[in-house]
Amino acid sequence: MPCQPVFSSHPSSLGSLIFSSPCFFRYNQQDKLLLHATTISFSARNQSESTLSIIPNGVSVVDRSIKEEPNSMEFDRRNARSRVQNLVDRIRALPRSERIRIIHVFEREQAFQNLSGFNDVLLALFIADEPDLALNLFCSNISSYNLMPDSWTFSIIIKCHCKKNDLDEAKRVLENMVEIGFLPSVATFTVLINSFCRRGKLQKAIEILDFMGRVGCKANVQTYNCLLKGLCYVGRVEDAYEFLMKIKKSLVKPDIYSFTAVMDGFCKVGRSDEAMELLDEALEMGMTPNVVSFNTLFNGYCKEGRPIEGISLLKNMRERNCIPDYISYSTLLHGLLKWGKIQAALGVYREMVEAGFEVGERMMNTILRGVCRRSWKEEGLLKDAHELFEKMTSNEGCAIYPNTYALVIQTLCVAKEVDKALMYLNEMVGIGYSPPRMITFNSVIRALCSEGRVDEALSVLVLICKEDRRIPSRICYNLLIHEFNRQGRWLGSFMVYGAALKRGVIPHKRPPSNYSSRYEFSIVD
Repeated sequence: MPCQPVFSSHPSSLGSLIFSSPCFFRYNQQDKLLLHATTISFSARNQSESTLSIIPNGVSVVDRSIKEEPNSMEFDRRNARSRVQNLVDRIRALPRSERIRIIHVFEREQAFQNLSGFNDVLLALFIADEPDLALNLFCSNISSYNLMPDSWTFSIIIKCHCKKNDLDEAKRVLENMVEIGFLPSVATFTVLINSFCRRGKLQKAIEILDFMGRVGCKANVQTYNCLLKGLCYVGRVEDAYEFLMKIKKSLVKPDIYSFTAVMDGFCKVGRSDEAMELLDEALEMGMTPNVVSFNTLFNGYCKEGRPIEGISLLKNMRERNCIPDYISYSTLLHGLLKWGKIQAALGVYREMVEAGFEVGERMMNTILRGVCRRSWKEEGLLKDAHELFEKMTSNEGCAIYPNTYALVIQTLCVAKEVDKALMYLNEMVGIGYSPPRMITFNSVIRALCSEGRVDEALSVLVLICKEDRRIPSRICYNLLIHEFNRQGRWLGSFMVYGAALKRGVIPHKRPPSNYSSRYEFSIVD
């Protein structure tokens, strides 16, 4: 007689976290922990015949008409996925240190009444990134439940070994599976082929493909796509292209992912034009390129120093109703900045913001530095630099890097906006940024001296000595001495010169030699 669930208001804490249907814990009146498993019948005689149906306890199985069977099977698949996802959520809710207890609970309670429930838990552990626990459960417990693994069990075990990067063991399980009479699905073969390809073990992947053919399992386009990516990964781009052409002539037609894989290979070796030709060929075949296809070309053009071509590609992308994503914009933006295309980068930046994407902190700093440097030659960009800087200072989540802050100050000095430069320098030192480079101080002192504001320039020298606790550069002293001399303020000139000597710096500029001072130098400490 099947076990009936006994409900109580005191569920087991571990059990309640882990199990729902098909497996859940409850206490009966004697506080004995019981495990109830919904009975699931599963049969798979071969690859073409498989049925999965939920059979409630105590209810007999009746034949259903052929007309009703597809809907029933679809319902059962959805129900099975729901059960597995429920288990995954409950396993992930446990701290990692306590997940090993799952195995102990199963061992103590003899949890499984059927293979389907066992497979559900194996799959849940795999999805929850616990392949070791899944393998432990399989190796130590399946025989104790008098259960015989089926094709789906072995498939999950192969996936677990692949996740652990134990590909030789995964291959051994696959071969053993075939030896005892099971035919792995094309998906199982593809998982192993993909794992070998992603690790650059292409020869091993080809061996699995050959083995696949020998046992009568036909590869599909996903299998071939894994091999195309594997060939490109090890630099065999020409072989990948030839393989793609062979796939086009076969019964298994390539898809857009096949073309994208080879396009990526071409772009990585500096052959973006050939990648573009492949995209055109895919379009001629009636395929619809996706955002990954275009992102591959953005990456290729930017690596080759041709980011401007990405602008027309972005337009082409929108014309084909393919919406650019964050990677599209950020790749193109980075390439434009890297190759000094500042005006175009600003245009892409504005479009990116209008599209609702948030530009990252690092990218914002890169844009601002690029705009600042270019504004030294193109005065029209100074306004853009101001806008970017104000936007970043008003956004608490976007920090301005010290080197960016310093470059903004230098840019203001070049633009003769000295008051703002001085204000930002004091702010930068006052809020505890890492000490500005000496060239930043030099820029402010030079800008102040050029306007005859030598006393304020002297305050910057004091800021270096007092707040920053560094020895000013020879340039600082030269600028100040020269301006004091120009204004005929000889005493100030001597004071600065004496301060330099005290700190071990010998300026090139000197006070007038014909001026004799009877005053002691007031050294700036």
